[in-house]
Formats: sequence, C-alpha cells, structure tokens
Amino acid sequence: MTSANESTEDGVERRVRVVLVDDHRMFRTGVQAEIGQTERTGVEVVGEAADVDQAITVITATRPEVVLLDVHLPGGGGVEVLRRCASLMTAAEDPVRFLALSVSDAAEDVIGVIRGGARGYVTKTITGADLVDSIFRVQEGDAVFSPRLAGFVLDAFASTDAPPVDEDLDRLTQREREVLRLIARGYAYKEIAKQLFISVKTVESHVSAVLRKLQLSNRHELTRWATARRLV
Repeated sequence: MTSANESTEDGVERRVRVVLVDDHRMFRTGVQAEIGQTERTGVEVVGEAADVDQAITVITATRPEVVLLDVHLPGGGGVEVLRRCASLMTAAEDPVRFLALSVSDAAEDVIGVIRGGARGYVTKTITGADLVDSIFRVQEGDAVFSPRLAGFVLDAFASTDAPPVDEDLDRLTQREREVLRLIARGYAYKEIAKQLFISVKTVESHVSAVLRKLQLSNRHELTRWATARRLV
C-alpha cells in the first residue's frame, strides 16, 4: 500500500478531497492547520459544515472522497448525516466514504456511526500525521479505528451481525445522549455547558427532552436509568 506521503506509480502525487463536518469553527480551523503542517499531505479540504443540513448540502455539491464527520451535530448528529447520504456511500463509482472524528469514545457513539455506514472512527487526540494516514486508508476502502476503540467494535459484532438496538436510547439525539451521560456522572448544568460549548439554557432544554422521551421525573431517576445501561 502506498503511504499518504508517497506518489502514485506514474509519479503523480495522490490527492484526496475532503469535507470537514464539525459544529465548532475553531476545531475545523485547527484540523486544517494540522493537515497543512503535515509534509506533502495530498489532502484538500473542499468544504466545511457545522450542522446536518449544511453537511448534506456541501457533501452533495462537492462529492468528496472522504468526509470527516463529528458524532454530535445540531440537526440529528452524525448518524443522521450518514442516513441521508446512504446513496452516496453505496454509489458504484466514486463512493463517498466517512471517517468519524469525535471527542467521544463512548461505545454507543462508535457503534451508532459504524452501523450507519462510517468506515472508521478516530478520536480528536489523533495527531495530524495519523489523521492524514487515516484519511488515505479510508479513501482506499480500509476500516480505521483508534487503537482503544477497535477491540470493543470487534466484540460488539462478534456474536451477531449487528449490535442490539436499545429502543429507549434510540429515541434520543446524539447531543441528548451526551448530556444524559454527563448528568448521570454528576456534572452541574454549568459544567455541562462549558464542556459541550453550549449555553446553560440549551442544557436545560436537552435535559427536559431526555426526561420526557424516557418518561422519567428527575435527574436521580435519569442517573439510575443510565447506570443500569452502563452509559456512565
């Protein structure tokens, strides 16, 4: 296999067109800077998006080889982007491939996007050089995971063709799941808002939605619910 910094057999530098989907502008800027500092990356960022609808518009317009996709996005999360791009992923010619790039290493997030069709999942602690290598590998059709995640992905699919579906959990959006986990871990609303880069009012709205969807009365019941499902 040719490495990310090598040329093809005819001497032409390999290039991969990428769309970057993440709701934090500063993070998108940082990723581009990391890619740019990697010698002879061959990676060209042809579009950016901050939410699900923007992602669909940009991906459809640019048809990149690889999409770097955050798990938690306004409008339904990375899973919703994958669902709406299903036909692009299965195209006979020039399929669009997805690599999840997220701060979360929670099992339900990883399994959710892999079940949705992503070719890999790496965390945001990855180095620029390793990210570029992962992009090229995904473009070539490989499955790529951060080392810590690969084991439980294999375990999850070892006994069945697909991981079991928790219907209650599936009612929640990706962002609601993240708020749920932090509430169950004992975080205050202000702490959650700071960690997720959202307002306290938005945290309150997410908590209310979670309690309503799960038919729970308060955060203590929510904590017991999450602990019973090993989400904490």
